[in-house]
Amino acid sequence: MGTVKSQQIKRAVKQFLTTYPDEFTSDFEKNKQKVISRSKIGSKKIRNVIAGSITHHIKLLKLKK
Repeated sequence: MGTVKSQQIKRAVKQFLTTYPDEFTSDFEKNKQKVISRSKIGSKKIRNVIAGSITHHIKLLKLKK
């Protein structure tokens, strides 16, 4: 069982996925670099949580197809 993400994280993930829908993949490292280049998030932990959550959402979308 995982941890519950805060509303701030959920909003950021939603914004990234709606603004740049085709740029993110199921690879965490690539998503992390995209989050770094597309935002001004200072915290390394927050950046990694956002990139991980984006990766998780992309994988779920691929499973549903």
